[in-house]
Amino acid sequence: METALRSALIQHLQDDPLLTSELNAITEEAPLRASFPWVGIVASASTDWSMKTTQGREIRLALELHCRGDDPDTAAALVQALEKRVESLPADHTLFTLASVQFLRARAEQRPRNIRAVLLEYRFRLHAPLI
Repeated sequence: METALRSALIQHLQDDPLLTSELNAITEEAPLRASFPWVGIVASASTDWSMKTTQGREIRLALELHCRGDDPDTAAALVQALEKRVESLPADHTLFTLASVQFLRARAEQRPRNIRAVLLEYRFRLHAPLI
């Protein structure tokens, strides 16, 4: 279910007109070649969240936005748009049903050469589809 969630989330972000107009890449990992700004999934991990009648997973997933700028507000609008889009991931998918999405934490960091990185971490709880 973790791989299916990663794929569904990337597709959901890529389907957003605002994000695709503002970001040069939306990828599952750091892109090999892309100019700033871009966003990618940097990590995910899953644990069992099964019930008596169905299998389930709790998946923690981190997205990282990379952009350039001295001002801390440089990425504020993009972060807000990303958060809104992640939290609007539809519940029904072929390989899982999304039970909940919860924001866990964020971290912003100024890096050398005027690069700014913002990490957004979420918890997703999923059920396997009922057969």
